[in-house]
Amino acid sequence: MTADVLELLAVARVAAAAGAEVLAARPAGPGSARNLGVVNKGDAGDWVTAFDVAAENAVRDAITAARPHDTITGEEHGTTRPEQPSGYRWSIDPLDGTTNFIRNIVYYATSVAVADADGIWLAGVVNAPALGRIYSAARGHGAWLEENGQRTQLSGPLLGRTGLIVASGFSYDPATRAEQFAGLGNLMEGFADLRRLGSAALDLCLVADGTHDAFGERGLNEHDYAAGALIAEEAGCWVRRPRLTSPLDGGPTDADRLEAWTCAGTLELSGKFPL
Repeated sequence: MTADVLELLAVARVAAAAGAEVLAARPAGPGSARNLGVVNKGDAGDWVTAFDVAAENAVRDAITAARPHDTITGEEHGTTRPEQPSGYRWSIDPLDGTTNFIRNIVYYATSVAVADADGIWLAGVVNAPALGRIYSAARGHGAWLEENGQRTQLSGPLLGRTGLIVASGFSYDPATRAEQFAGLGNLMEGFADLRRLGSAALDLCLVADGTHDAFGERGLNEHDYAAGALIAEEAGCWVRRPRLTSPLDGGPTDADRLEAWTCAGTLELSGKFPL
C-alpha cells in the first residue's frame, strides 16, 4: 500500500510532538540533572537519561497508533518489525543532544523520519521544545519552520555572503576524535569559523534555515541525520548521506560511508573530504 508523503508527515509531526512533550517536562533549576536518571552508555560522554527512553516510548506509541504495520528503528530500543510489515520504516532519535539536555543547554530535539522500502526518506520532523521550533519536510513539498505561531518556508543559507560558518561534531571515541581533529584543517578550508552545538539533527536544520552555511560530521548514526538531512535537502541544500547497510532494517551504516556533508547552492565540499 502506497502512503501519501503528506499523510506520513502528519504522523511524523504527531510523533515528534509526543517526544518533545516528554522533553519539555525536564525539571528546571540548579542541580536538576540529578533528577534525569542519567546513565553512561559506555564511551565517556555518551549518556542516556530516563527522558530518552520515555520520549522514545511516546514516539513509538504515536507511530504505532497511526500505522501499526510500519517498522520502527529507534536509538534506544533498536528495530521492531510487525508481523505484516508495510514496507515503510521509521527512524527516531527521541533526544538528539542528550549531553545538552543534561546540562540544560537548549540545543536538543526529538527527530522522527520515515523511509520507503528502497531507503528513500519521505518525511521528517525535528521538534526542539526548548527553542520553540518545529522543522519539517515532506519529499517534494519543501522544508518549513514553525516558530512563534508563524510558518516559514526554508531556502538554505544566503549565497555570496562572507564569513562562512561550518558546523560539525566530534566523536566520543578517542581514536575517531583524533582522526576528526587531524582533518579539521580540511573541514575549515573556505570557512571563517566553526560551530559545534551538540545536535546533528539541529545542525542540519540550521543549514536549512540559513543559520549555518554548511555541516559535516563523520561517524553519524542513521537516527542522527534521518530527519535533518531531508529537511536540509528540501530547503535546496546539497546533501550526501551515509549509505545504509540495510534500508529495510536500519541501524549500522556502511563502514566506508560515515560522513554526511551538507552545503548550500554552489558551495562545493565534495572534493575536500574522504568518502
